[in-house]
Formats: sequence, structure tokens, C-alpha cells
Amino acid sequence: MGTIARVLPNVTGLDKSFDYAIPDGLADAVRVGTVVRVELHGRRIGGWVTEILDVANAAVDAESLKPIAKVTGWGPSAELFELAEWASVRWAARRSRPFLVAASPLRAVPALPPQRRSALALAPASPATTDLLEAGGGVLRLPPRSDVLPAVRSALAVGPTLVVTPTVANARSLATRLRRDGASVALMPDDWAAAMGGVDVVIGPRSAAWAPCPGLSSALVIDEHDEALQEERAPTWHARDVVVERCRRAGVPYVLLSPTPTLTAVETAAGEAGVVHPPFTRERAGWPKLTVVDRTDDEPWKKSLVTSALIDRIRNPDLTVVCVSNITGRARLMACRACQSLIRCEHCDAAVGMSSDERLVCARCATERPGVCQACGASSFANLRPGITRLREELEGAAGRSVVEVSAADDEPPAAAGVYVGTEAVLYRVGRSDVVAFLEFDSEMLAPRFRASEQALSLIVRAGRMAPEVLVQTFSPDHDVLQAAKSGNPNIVVESERARRSMLGLPPFGALARVSGSGSAELVAQLGPEIQVGGDESTGYLLRAQDWTALGVQLNAAERPKGSRVRVEVDPPRL
Repeated sequence: MGTIARVLPNVTGLDKSFDYAIPDGLADAVRVGTVVRVELHGRRIGGWVTEILDVANAAVDAESLKPIAKVTGWGPSAELFELAEWASVRWAARRSRPFLVAASPLRAVPALPPQRRSALALAPASPATTDLLEAGGGVLRLPPRSDVLPAVRSALAVGPTLVVTPTVANARSLATRLRRDGASVALMPDDWAAAMGGVDVVIGPRSAAWAPCPGLSSALVIDEHDEALQEERAPTWHARDVVVERCRRAGVPYVLLSPTPTLTAVETAAGEAGVVHPPFTRERAGWPKLTVVDRTDDEPWKKSLVTSALIDRIRNPDLTVVCVSNITGRARLMACRACQSLIRCEHCDAAVGMSSDERLVCARCATERPGVCQACGASSFANLRPGITRLREELEGAAGRSVVEVSAADDEPPAAAGVYVGTEAVLYRVGRSDVVAFLEFDSEMLAPRFRASEQALSLIVRAGRMAPEVLVQTFSPDHDVLQAAKSGNPNIVVESERARRSMLGLPPFGALARVSGSGSAELVAQLGPEIQVGGDESTGYLLRAQDWTALGVQLNAAERPKGSRVRVEVDPPRL
């Protein structure tokens, strides 16, 4: 036993590495990243080899160490271990384990397949992408209905390429087309071994940011604006930022593709070649027709969300119409039609909703009462923000044909229909349509989130890929989001966001995190004065700092109280 392996156990909550002797029979199979089985505290566990030490330079006696029990197979490369250490600070994870899990194969890989690389020059390629890669990388702004395959072909001309997409379905579709071109493709996460062995393109969803890609020459992130690229669970890492840092460390270019690049992407690319986009007329032609229904003169207690413009479309039997409203149930906000008073709970003063049996129900304290206005005794109400169940009833009456309700909770594909109504999930569960109608788009554009404008514009992008016409009902027809979508110029939103966020110190001009759960008060009390703290334990704490490193270092250094259940979300998308 001439060498020692430092092993990080794959055990939740344990961030300490332990030294093990490498038996002579396993010496050739153990390297940094190898997945092994070792004995720890009387039980055998898995782990990763993080370092190989020579006995002569080690501070311990190899004869006194337990030996590695088994070599399971291949694991992440040494470069990804270093990247995981960076990510543990960037997203205040304290431990690198979550990132190493993402970088590891789903199943044991005892041996690698032979390399399958080809020197293909695929056409047609994307001249704009080629120029960006030669300039060191940047952002490629393509309209919603553009094909991204030429951009991938341009990257292939440089060498082995990593491609990250928002969903598995996106990755699978693109992988199929690349294989038809003759390229060798590893579709993550199932083709981990092929990726490690060496192929032309490694492609997959968010976790592919951690995929092996020996000889990495360039990387592409498709639909950089899509929230699916960010992990919802803590640590809330973002695939875009991982790919950018990975390329920076490797000294290779990256391209972030999106119809509506986020301000973070634009500012990140400022040090590279910046933002490149097609000529204005061609870019505008790739956006859908935007029909804005101005409801400024409507009185909300007298008008429903089923407007004349919407009725024209849902009554047309030749059109398939998808209606979107992010409010579930029957009614969440109501006013008396007689006296125009907002209907509130008699106990806690919260706005009440209406149940299926026409009773008023408070979602906050569960108080129920008959459907009668407290102010005037009338029993007729207007749904200021009706839920999709109530909307389906109204739409069916106006359309004269059946309407299918769609929600994220549905397990089965929606039945075929001419009109659909649902939450945002309907944009993912229904295929092609003729019109997508946002019934109350102000709740998206004016949401109390600092990324609301970017997120609202991304919804229009999603709708524009489904239908040639997007209809938006709004009381804010001059909003930057609508002006950007109508003109096909998303830079309108970028510039307004830059001015606002720069002034307020919001990302990417500052760092934010949310800390919640039991023990969060004790944690934030340990933070230094350079971290601004707002909120309380009942609602969660909002933390602000000048940069991500300062924030992550302090959060990782703070001790978690015993028995606490603290959740740390760095830069959550819906903050």
C-alpha cells in the first residue's frame, strides 16, 4: 500500500473527508473522481476520491488506515470537483456533495466505451454563433420561432460541445436531429458513460451543466431565460452560471441563446462579445402577432374576463384557443355588483373566495358564511380575479362549445378540444394552437417580484412558440413588456430593468438570498454588518450583499443551530 486516497463520503450532512489506504490490487483503478466503497463507523458507504496522497508526503501511517473496500467505477473529473467547491460558496451550500451528485452517473460505470468523435463540418451553420465563439463567447438573441440547430452545428466545428436545455424533451429532440446529421451524441443523464468516453455533443437538461465532456471546446445554453434551468431545491444553483464559470476555468467560449435574454446574461456577456441578434426586420418576423386588449376604461366589477375580442376567437370553430390564468379554483377576489365593496372576511379582513356551493370562504382563517354582502346585503358578486374553474363555465357559455380545464396536477393528457383554459401549465400540456390568450396578464407583469417583467416576457415567448397570435388582456397597455413583445425588441425590457436594478442594487448588481425555517433567526444573527438583513423568522429573512462570494462565505461560516431546519435560497427566481 504505497498511496492514500482522501475520500468524501456520499452522506447527507457530512462534509468531512477521510483518508483510506489504496490496496495494491486497486491502485490502477483509483484516481481523483473515482466512486468507491469504504467503511465508516461500522458501515459501508459510497464516496468520491478527492485527492491521491503519496505515503512519503502524508502525515499519517498508511498501515494504520482502513483500506478502500471496493472501486465502484468512474465519477466526476478533477475539474468538476474544483467547480463544485466554487458552487458551494456561490449558492451557500456549505458542502459540495449536491453538485457532485449531479456530476456523477446514475448507475455504476466500471468501464468507459471507446471514444466516438467525428470531425464533421455540419451545415447549415450559424454565422452569428461562429463569430461569437471566435470572439470568446456572448449572448445570441434569436426570436421565439428560430431554430437553434445551426448554432449547435457552429459549436461542433470548434470541437467537443456541451449543450444545456431547459427540459429533457428539448434535449431529446435536439439530440435526435444531431444524430441524423451524423454527430455522436450523449444524452444526459442516461448516456453518462458515453459522455465520459468522448463524443461530439453532450446534451441534456439542467443537470447536464455538470456532465463530463473531455476536451470541452465550447458550451451552449439554450433558452437561457427559462426558469427550468434553476434548481428549485436548495442549493438553488443555476445551470447558466455553472456553464459560464466552467467555460471561464477551461478557457473556452460559451454562447447563451434566448429570444429574451435576462439582464444577468447580458451583463455576464458584457466582458465577452456582448449581445448579437439578427437584423431588426428578421427578428421581428420571428415573434408572434401580439393583440393587446386595452381594458383601461372597463369597470372591473361590471366586466368579466371574457372580452369581446376573446369571444370573437373562441366562437370561431376553425380556431384552437388556449386561455391562460394563473388563478385556480372558482373565485379569489370579489366585489359586490350593487355597492362595489370588496368582499372581505368578517374575522380577519382578508379577501374571500366563493366555494362550489356558493358560500363565501376565507382562505386565511377558514371562516365560512352565506353569499351576502356585509355592506348592503346584496347577493350578486363580480369575480375580479375568477379562478379557472369559474372561467371555464363562463368561456363555455360564451363560446357555445366545450372548454377543457387544464392544471399542473393533471396526470393524463388533456382531451382534444377547441378551447382550453388553465394555469401556466396549459402552455406546456397543450401542443399547437391558433391563439393563446392571457386573460389577466397584469398579475404577471405587475407581480411583486423583481424579475416580474422578464418572467412575463418569457410567457409571451412560450405562447408565441405555440400559436401565431398571442392575445393579452391588460389595464397596462403601455407596459415595457408589451412594447417589447409588440416590436420584437426585448432590449426595451433589458434597458428598463438595468436602470431600476442598478439603482436598487438588485441582481446582477448585488446579491440576494432568502433564509427561512426554524433556527433562521439564530443564523442571520451571526452575519456581519456587510450583510443587510430584513424580515423576520415567521415570514423569512431577506439578505442583501454587494456580491455573491461575500454572501456565500458568510452564510457558510454561520453555524446552524442543533435541530434547526434552515432553508437558504440564494437568488431564488420568484423573489
